[in-house]
Amino acid sequence: MINRLLVANRGEIARRIIATCRALGVETVAVHSDADAGAPFVAEADRAVHLPGNAPAETYLRIEAILDAARRSGADAVHPGYGFLAENAEFAAAVTDAGLTWVGPPAKAIAAMGDKIAAKALLADAGVPMLPTWTEADQVTDFPVLVKAAAGGGGRGMRVVRDAAGLPEAVASASREAAAAFGDGTVFVERYVERGRHVEVQIFGDAHGTVAALGVRDCSIQRRHQKIVEEAPGVLPVAVRERLNEAAVAAGRAVEYVGAGTVEFLLAPDGAIYFLEMNTRLQVEHPVTELCTGLDLVRLQLLVAEGEPLPAEAVAPQASGHTIEVRLCAEEPAEGFRPATGTLHRFAVPGVDREFGTLGRAGLRLDSGVVDGSVVGVHYDSMLAKLVAWAPTRAEAARTLAGALARAELHGVATNRDLLVRVLRSPTFAAAEADTGFLDRHPEVFAPLVPAERLPLFALAAALAGAAARRVSAPVLAGLPSGWRNVPAFPQVTRFSGPAGEVEVRYRLDRTGGLAECATDPAGEADVSLVEAAPARVVLDVAGVRESFRVHRVGPAVFVDGPDGSVTLAELPRFPDPTAELAAGSLVAPLPGTVTRVHVEPGQRVAAGELLLTLEAMKLEHPVLAPIDGVVAELPVPAGAQVETNAVLAVVNPLEDAR
Repeated sequence: MINRLLVANRGEIARRIIATCRALGVETVAVHSDADAGAPFVAEADRAVHLPGNAPAETYLRIEAILDAARRSGADAVHPGYGFLAENAEFAAAVTDAGLTWVGPPAKAIAAMGDKIAAKALLADAGVPMLPTWTEADQVTDFPVLVKAAAGGGGRGMRVVRDAAGLPEAVASASREAAAAFGDGTVFVERYVERGRHVEVQIFGDAHGTVAALGVRDCSIQRRHQKIVEEAPGVLPVAVRERLNEAAVAAGRAVEYVGAGTVEFLLAPDGAIYFLEMNTRLQVEHPVTELCTGLDLVRLQLLVAEGEPLPAEAVAPQASGHTIEVRLCAEEPAEGFRPATGTLHRFAVPGVDREFGTLGRAGLRLDSGVVDGSVVGVHYDSMLAKLVAWAPTRAEAARTLAGALARAELHGVATNRDLLVRVLRSPTFAAAEADTGFLDRHPEVFAPLVPAERLPLFALAAALAGAAARRVSAPVLAGLPSGWRNVPAFPQVTRFSGPAGEVEVRYRLDRTGGLAECATDPAGEADVSLVEAAPARVVLDVAGVRESFRVHRVGPAVFVDGPDGSVTLAELPRFPDPTAELAAGSLVAPLPGTVTRVHVEPGQRVAAGELLLTLEAMKLEHPVLAPIDGVVAELPVPAGAQVETNAVLAVVNPLEDAR
């Protein structure tokens, strides 16, 4: 029996494992880096051990440090979660050799599937269908192709290449990214299937020879080859579903699989299925299977690790309803999904029935690694939480999930929330016709939920809430409306910067606190009257329709949540301090990171969109491109240098007029 489990991971998956352990009476031990010392998963564990440092290589990827933490804390078992060392055969063997229970598949199975090139060869012999694959770039004859990392996953080290000219750089870039993420830069190339769907089967094996399929998930909507929307069951013909289950079970039996695993496939438009990879761990998207089947997969992992056979309900699971999950990430979708950092001042999702639970197959579930006040840094993955909805039908699940996301208060860090809501409300998604190229073909889903013409109304709500807050805190004459004057010639003026530039709000309140007049620049809603104004809530009558706005202020930042979405504004000072201006044509770092490569030289002529240098941050490569046709004037940062946000990376001057 497992009595004290060390969770060799962080964030929401650590909290997820701890939640099941608490329900089962199993004590838990967390390990944490410097940056994670105040994280929720550390507080929720029974014990915690500090791993000095922040970078994964010096903390969560240090096998000996984690084994030492297990010894010092008295743990008798280790759960790796997903990511980091979860699919590291050396770690699995070291845990077992230390006399601890490993909550995962045998090291032999991890090693067999960890090298994707060898795994494809092994499973092809077991009858699992494969795509054409090349291990050397000069062997590739058919395009388009996909360059993939031989070790690891999560979309890192993957590049789509459509012609021979782009293959060498894609291989080099994918190899660098794979080496940084997994410590192994080996890549291979396989045929890329246009309009393919990414589907996968959750399998479970025990030490008694049973390998069961727990259902098919569809994970086709992806960004940067990483899933952001997952659902179960996948909307597929019965015959295709049966072929997938059979192939997945065959793959598990071929490696004598024990524990939770996922076999991933590509479903071609003609109905053919092709093996992609086998993940020898619990997947990020495991909650959709849990809510459909009513099973707790972490509980099953613990039972199997203790040598118990799979229970009957897992061997022949009875699925019902439909479940959809979205990954809420700190990032800027409209800017190439650039990761975002900062303090999460408020994190509140309405209507959540339970965190980290199966809900008895009903409602809304939240698996979150963050809470109010959490700091999102540059050291780890950008995922903040997973929000999961179960309903009797797919349409109901999508509507429930989109509604909860749209009403969520996510203040302080940019997220992909608006994108996710638009995806869930897309007619293509509703028709179950999305494939892995969905985001490339649907640019409309990148538009913010709040249209530009509505921004002045949100700014007006922010200004009126600010006025109400000043009245509440006024030391004298608190009964007078804010900004009220005996001579009402001059209105109150508040200026904000927002997603579409500056907005100036001019308003005047009458003796009763009503809105005597208001205007915005650029022009906003004309027929507006004030119903109610408080520091945290403003109700406006807009052309006869009442609309409520929730307002949260943190310093100059004002977060306004309205009926159609959320807007972040920054109140501008009335008398701004002079600031140093950047040289024209300066390109600055969007977030802290390391300059891995510089592709140009000072004085070199470049075209708009040409790659200037590559910045690595949050385990991904981010290209810095020339904004215009011009000449590289300065390159102040060499390759290998670490930079902070807004550091100047390059200066590009426009070409002189030839006339």
